[in-house]
Amino acid sequence: MVSPVYIKPLLALLVMAAIIGIAAAVLRSGPQGASPARPPSQQLPRNIDVSLKDARFSEIQDGQVAWELVSERVDYNKDGDLAYLSGIRMDFKHAGSHGAVSVTADSGEYSSGAKTVRLKGHVHVVTEDGASFDTGSIVYTGSAARFSTPDPVTFRQARMMLTAVGMELGVKNQQARFFSSIDAAISPDRSRN
Repeated sequence: MVSPVYIKPLLALLVMAAIIGIAAAVLRSGPQGASPARPPSQQLPRNIDVSLKDARFSEIQDGQVAWELVSERVDYNKDGDLAYLSGIRMDFKHAGSHGAVSVTADSGEYSSGAKTVRLKGHVHVVTEDGASFDTGSIVYTGSAARFSTPDPVTFRQARMMLTAVGMELGVKNQQARFFSSIDAAISPDRSRN
């Protein structure tokens, strides 16, 4: 058993050790030893209400999905009824006897009220039967189910390559109309040699 003479100094020593431990903990977690603050969350621009990643839009016509759009990032402005898109893929289902159509682009804008999708940057359109279009920008008008662009377009299908300035493409009938400065080339059929 511990002598009562030693109990008071032992208790004083324990109290002092506890005070030093608490003081050390407070100093360590104080301003100098604080872990770096997390960066404040990125605030949205004033004209953006919602920002989403991997968003999906679709349009239903006659009870069927007419098209589906997937975007890596969407910034939505509900006042302007606009969604600002980036990293876009837009797929159109089969339309009657015609095959599906796929479109990719770097960025764009979707207006659900006007039913238009404006695509910009490396726009690439591919039809199921192998035709493809490349242009800088294109507008899809939902009411007419039509793509149109005033920009230069490069069209490729099988052995033919055509360049033009301006184009319209109907999604349902997949008929293309080119406007001006048309230059076409047909490569030789190498399989016949």
